[in-house]
Amino acid sequence: MPLHHQEPSDANLEVNPLYATGATRSGVPKLRIPREPMDPEVAYQIVHDELMLDGNARLNLATFVTTWMEPQAARLMAEAADKNVIDKDEYPQTAEIERRCVHILADLWHAQPHEKAVGCSTTGSSEAAMLAGMALKWRWREARRAAGASSDRPNMVMGINVQVCWEKFCRYWDVEPRYVPMEGDRRHLTGREAVKLCDENTIGVVAVLGSTQDGSYEPVAEIAAALDRLQQGGGPDIPVHVDAASGGFVAPFVQPTLEWDFRLPRVASINTSGHKYGLVYPGVGWVLWRDRDALPEQLVFRVNYLGGSMPTFALNFSRPGAQVIAQYYNLIRLGFEGYRQVQQAALDTAQHIAAAVARIGPFRLLTDGSELPVFAFELRPEVELYSVYDVSDGLRKHGWQVPAYSFPANLEDTNVLRVVVRNGMSRDLADLLIADLRREVVQLDKLSSRLPQHPDRTRFHH
Repeated sequence: MPLHHQEPSDANLEVNPLYATGATRSGVPKLRIPREPMDPEVAYQIVHDELMLDGNARLNLATFVTTWMEPQAARLMAEAADKNVIDKDEYPQTAEIERRCVHILADLWHAQPHEKAVGCSTTGSSEAAMLAGMALKWRWREARRAAGASSDRPNMVMGINVQVCWEKFCRYWDVEPRYVPMEGDRRHLTGREAVKLCDENTIGVVAVLGSTQDGSYEPVAEIAAALDRLQQGGGPDIPVHVDAASGGFVAPFVQPTLEWDFRLPRVASINTSGHKYGLVYPGVGWVLWRDRDALPEQLVFRVNYLGGSMPTFALNFSRPGAQVIAQYYNLIRLGFEGYRQVQQAALDTAQHIAAAVARIGPFRLLTDGSELPVFAFELRPEVELYSVYDVSDGLRKHGWQVPAYSFPANLEDTNVLRVVVRNGMSRDLADLLIADLRREVVQLDKLSSRLPQHPDRTRFHH
């Protein structure tokens, strides 16, 4: 969560005199609790009016997070808003629904019946990644101690393009992160590069199914095969965790022959975000392990559940069950074919926009939306009078939020724009975006001198 700092002043929020009464006539303090209660409609209007200043979520092409659900799903979430998913004894049917979702995902990700995959819901894929990382570290430490070897210096191998949650995991759990940098046209991890950084202290390799940098898939099968060869040559036995925050709800439906999941014996665990392409409002994530051996028993707590013992594994405690219920609604409402249609429509729209962008003079595609419905593009080198940051600002005038940012090491000089297409981005909206982009390019191409350096090029974070 973002950190907030105390402000020195406490100006009042002005209240419209048409509905101001009593204590609200002189305004409402921003940073102190008001002394007296107020009418609920007045409180609602104050908060409602402030929220009007937020961007339009449907025009936010920066976020992967779901911004539209069916009204029936929203109604279910409202009905379940008071359910605490951690309280298995009080809300046994919510616990049962969570269990069903885990089973459905295990089936989608080709878990083998004899291995009996285990998993749980989380607040999002970041918590799921933390849990998966903990399991990797504990499992590695157990093996090292059993062999009488040192377990003091664990490391984890991943591409520099990973989401920031992996950096957090390494810092919080004292694991050395070993990042493979970007080089040339290689913008994510490969098997060859991963193996170079592995040794007997490597707790696992993280492969990303859907990079937030450009929407591309890392070659999970290739990475697993490289680690197989490493072990066969006398090297360590290193598991793979697949961060499928976005791709976990895309690949099974529209790229069913792609081998990235539990079909690969080296894949020990997988996480995904239900609130991304799982099509649920934030926040719900999922993490699964291929079998019980992949999740060390020391990490599992047991709580009373219908007079019995229910195993749990989480960093959070109390949290709402509404998102879990909404996930189950989507799974039974859409079914396999419904999810396939939704994700295919997003892919088609992403590729439609990408093809149009490629035809607009100054741009060059880096990806085309054929893996995730996400693509990145840059300005051609001959464009010198404006930058991708100026294009992003120009689109914001039309209401579109299209992020501009630089790639990490060793491609820091590559600055790109990225478009994320989600459910609810219609072809009509896509054509409006293309038209607005063309208009901005026409205006920027009229410049006779370079625009000033953008004041803040670090405002967008993955």
